[in-house]
Amino acid sequence: MSAVYPATSPSAAAARFTGRSVTGERPLSGSLTEVALDDGRTVVVKRGDSAEAARAEAAGLRWLAGSGTVRIPVVHGDDEHWLVTDRVARGRASAQAAARFGRDLAALHAAGAPAFGAAPPGGPEDAYIGLAPMRNVPGDDWPRWYAEHRVLPYLRCAVDSGTVRSAEATDVERVCELLPALAGPGEPPARLHGDLWNGNVLWGADGQVHLIDPAAHGGHRETDLAMLRLFGCPHLELILAAYEEAAPLADGWADRVGVHQLFPLLVHTVLFGRGYAEQALTAARAALRRAR
Repeated sequence: MSAVYPATSPSAAAARFTGRSVTGERPLSGSLTEVALDDGRTVVVKRGDSAEAARAEAAGLRWLAGSGTVRIPVVHGDDEHWLVTDRVARGRASAQAAARFGRDLAALHAAGAPAFGAAPPGGPEDAYIGLAPMRNVPGDDWPRWYAEHRVLPYLRCAVDSGTVRSAEATDVERVCELLPALAGPGEPPARLHGDLWNGNVLWGADGQVHLIDPAAHGGHRETDLAMLRLFGCPHLELILAAYEEAAPLADGWADRVGVHQLFPLLVHTVLFGRGYAEQALTAARAALRRAR
């Protein structure tokens, strides 16, 4: 007789989306559960905070995987509560994997997007980056779009909560005004992971890097690279060197890192408080000094 699981359990979601019986489950951190299947595989079941969050993540994973570039866990299914994907068996960070990841990331970005802010096919306009809401509103001018939809919404939220003082916010607002001059040469929309910090970069036992938990959208490729640098990553310089060999970055890209980090720093300000506000303000003031 087949096992019966509570309708709202991770095991029930895994059985429904994989068509296999479940032999056990193990809670992980937060909303994640590892579920073992009767064919020897293990999947990861994630409980979404909302229907939009689960749908956005699933659509993002499929869109990134559809590029045929970076390694993405297979999506077995999703609904308004659950997302079920393959588990990535962990390995060690290696120089060889880092170089391959740099080349694959360049190819992912080159796969492109219909517009800056374009959502993945089937993904909602109202998506998420981590636990923070993120709207995918298309635009054709990166500086204007980045200011309006990636920087200023989180700045306003931080000011409203008192985490950033109004007088301080003027520095970030001034950077937004100067973005056409600070952004560097124009580039076509890239297919971004969108939340490319070290925790979402998994070094697999297969000797390759796998990416999880995207906030995928069309954007500027330097934003992914800036986020990768923000929180550190093993073999980062090897990743960047391989990336540049495959797809050279525009002159002065290193000076623009802080501009691209304003988005994740302000998201973290909204979620986690004043420490990240200080970093965002430091990045903004550095950009203003370079603009003089």
